[in-house]
Amino acid sequence: MSIPYLRVQDLSVSFPAKSGGFQAIDKISFDLARGEILALVGESGSGKSMTSLSIMKLLPMAARMGGRIEIEGQDIAGFGRREMENVRGAKIGMIFQEPMTSLNPVLTIARQMTEGLVRHKCVSSREALATARTWLEDVGIPEPNRVLAQYPHQLSGGMRQRIMIAAALALRPGILIADEPTTALDVTVQSQVLDLLVDLKARSGSGILLITHDIGVVAETADRVAVMRGGRILEIGTVDEVLHSPKHDYTKALLASHLTVDRGLRQRELEVAGVRP
Repeated sequence: MSIPYLRVQDLSVSFPAKSGGFQAIDKISFDLARGEILALVGESGSGKSMTSLSIMKLLPMAARMGGRIEIEGQDIAGFGRREMENVRGAKIGMIFQEPMTSLNPVLTIARQMTEGLVRHKCVSSREALATARTWLEDVGIPEPNRVLAQYPHQLSGGMRQRIMIAAALALRPGILIADEPTTALDVTVQSQVLDLLVDLKARSGSGILLITHDIGVVAETADRVAVMRGGRILEIGTVDEVLHSPKHDYTKALLASHLTVDRGLRQRELEVAGVRP
């Protein structure tokens, strides 16, 4: 039986304090293989983003972490800053929720896309630039040479998000973490970005940990789904199992609230169009 690319075992994160502290994540476990999309869903504050920051070892200084985080069978939970520099980007990539705060405003897109390639892939600057250009084309960005010479503030939100995806996948990581990758985008661009993630997952072979609160996104893109609440995973299974035969009452309530919102939006669309539902 093959070892999953990412294995999280009994992961816990707490923030000690004199008043008793706060348990942000409470002994969660899951696996993620190459070539699959696992969606982590739940309400705000459920621990989804804290899970991704734990995997990337980007937790605040005050956090206390326990458990195992294995990449290809190697536990990285105890890795220090220098060891993690060889893991981030090369083995685990990440797309943050707001690309404007993730891209450096004073560096060109070319500089930001080529730095990781030169470091992790040991290629020349010219080769890195050619790779960056190819990936920009692959994510549907027109005139890549012009974009490479620009700065983040000169580009739209959708363009910046595509650049983040291209920069992450150019390093061909085994796992890509996408933390609410469409939240800051309009509906049309959201659909394009999600289609892009699914397409590039199939082509690159990377596994994707998709963090979202949107059940519709899960239904359209994921292979498996884990439902979180209060720092715990309540249930995990295939999309069909969890969405069509949920076992936990919270999952049932989450699905019911999504259907209620969908009906409300549909009714408003019909009213705007002058149609009586």
